[in-house]
Amino acid sequence: MTGARSERWTPVLFLAPAVVALLAIGLYPLLLALTTSFRTYLVAKPNLPKDFVGFANYAAVLGDPTFWQALGRTFLFLLVVLPIELAVGLAIALLLHQPGLSLLRALLRLSLVIPLATTFAVVGLIGRLMFNDQFGVVNHLLGIVGIAPVQWLGQPTTAFLAVALMDIWQWTPFVALVLLAGLTMVPAEIEEAAKLDAGGAWAILRHIQLPFLLPGITAVLILRTADILKLFDLIFVMTRGGPGSATELIAVYIQRIGFRVFDQGIASAQAILLLIVTIVLSRLYIRLVYREVA
Repeated sequence: MTGARSERWTPVLFLAPAVVALLAIGLYPLLLALTTSFRTYLVAKPNLPKDFVGFANYAAVLGDPTFWQALGRTFLFLLVVLPIELAVGLAIALLLHQPGLSLLRALLRLSLVIPLATTFAVVGLIGRLMFNDQFGVVNHLLGIVGIAPVQWLGQPTTAFLAVALMDIWQWTPFVALVLLAGLTMVPAEIEEAAKLDAGGAWAILRHIQLPFLLPGITAVLILRTADILKLFDLIFVMTRGGPGSATELIAVYIQRIGFRVFDQGIASAQAILLLIVTIVLSRLYIRLVYREVA
């Protein structure tokens, strides 16, 4: 009896540290943000009572035009980078899925890991150096073909474009690897039969490969949308949200309210609303895109 009971509790003991860490890192900050969002919490005024104010913070956030502008700017960024990452990532995955060229394929797969292993802050620093208007490599390359230097980080449109390009550089390999994993699930005999039936590359992609890619595409949409909605490090290092508010996405704006204005109540309400938006979009992606392969 003692041995059977010990075996029953063994998995629990192994899982307990991970569960405790998950609760401490994930659940506790969420509950703290949720409770803070219903209170007056000004860090700059520690003696001010943290009174319960109900949904007053949420009403203030929803009535803040700057919040909506930052959220709209974030969705614009999402609409710019995500389709490009999906298209280029799919092209890379299809290229690596082709038979032959084993050494080249191995080198390409290895190179895809490099951007993923680079942190957001380092990518932001690289982008800040690359797009520097005086000694950046981008203006140097433009000068070779006779184009005048561009103040990439000093103008709203070009700064937004520069940040988008760095995000595309970092995360397109992730999309390619996820979609490549989906392509490896396609039965080889089905692909061979489709090629023998004189099916073109587009027909094979649409009718044979796409059903196996839909779960991966759904995962990419959910993960990349969540990443973009909380994108902070890259932008803060690269542009600080400027010039003006051209690259101030919603996470940067929440940071400004929470750690520059020091209004933790409003910042927490903004963060909870952002979490709700992320959950709604995730459910929408699953409903519209995801299909289970029989």
